[in-house]
Amino acid sequence: MGLWAAVHAERRGLNTLLVDTGRLGSGASGGLLGALMPHMPDRWSEKKQFQFDALVSLEAEIAAIEDATGLSAGYRRSGRLIPLPKPHLRKIASGHSEDAELHWRAGERRFHWHVLDRPPGQGWIDAAAGESGFVHDTLAARVAPRLLIAALKAFLRKARHVRVLENTEVTELHPARGTAAIEGGVIAFSRCILAAGYRSFPFLEKLTPRLQKPLGQAVKGQAALLAADIDPGLPTIFRDGLYVVAHEGRHVAVGSTSENSFADPFSTDEQLDALIEAAREMVPALRDAPVIERWAGLRPKAIDRDPMVGAYPENHNLIALTGGFKVSFGLAHRLAEAAICIASDANTEFLLPESFAISSHIAVSSR
Repeated sequence: MGLWAAVHAERRGLNTLLVDTGRLGSGASGGLLGALMPHMPDRWSEKKQFQFDALVSLEAEIAAIEDATGLSAGYRRSGRLIPLPKPHLRKIASGHSEDAELHWRAGERRFHWHVLDRPPGQGWIDAAAGESGFVHDTLAARVAPRLLIAALKAFLRKARHVRVLENTEVTELHPARGTAAIEGGVIAFSRCILAAGYRSFPFLEKLTPRLQKPLGQAVKGQAALLAADIDPGLPTIFRDGLYVVAHEGRHVAVGSTSENSFADPFSTDEQLDALIEAAREMVPALRDAPVIERWAGLRPKAIDRDPMVGAYPENHNLIALTGGFKVSFGLAHRLAEAAICIASDANTEFLLPESFAISSHIAVSSR
């Protein structure tokens, strides 16, 4: 989210300093999956509409970054495939198909939720995985996380208004004074956007002593990258929290776990082994595919699960830009644009859902 915020700051000509504790994109954004999955199309809400608009607009945003840098972000609207192992799931899915026809519209563009007897194409998912059929949605997409990070970094290296300070830890924030303490010095700011992932929560909690519960937590995720000669245009497979994502370069990503408690945040273990085995069972082409990388990282989950965006209620010099958990890649560009607009007292062409506001999360944490 911080990289996208810096991109929007550069586009608006705002003098900006981007400070990162490590290397840019070395946190959870530097993972392997890159699945861009829409919410189910039923029970439509402002939150689902916001996510839909963000997923549709991301295609043009990434194209602009690719044009500016000459680098590929590994983006493709390849769709999603969901096996239906039980008859009642097919009935539910058929209803969702009608919902998608109603809600998944962007101007002349239409996206669909097809219910099929057999999976499309050959050599991907085992037909036995869907005893009652398959869902094939055409809205879902994927991006290669590290390629996108590289493209965003390349864009910022050419920036005129954004400076980057890596491997620098911010130890204290004083919004009222407009200062941030770093190792060996102090940074002065007029507005500060806090986009430090799960590390954002302690800073915000320190400023809000009346809280009864933490504003958020780190959730560990594990994923793996396999080498397989797979068509990169195949849809992402999703079943019971398991994602199998075909990427360019003969790579397939498998993940991910969601661990609220863990001993080592960056180690992989038998939980990842179980996901890999489940993927091998469901996708015949992966049964002998070698694992070329195992990865673990921490994602920011706000107390109310939704992203946390907006000016801190008691001091508008500080703007939160965190949370998001599993939906960050699809929403980050829009959330970052909103944060930059808040920081520069500008209007956006869209509204954030009320549940995204930091004030909403503070209210939940204060109960």
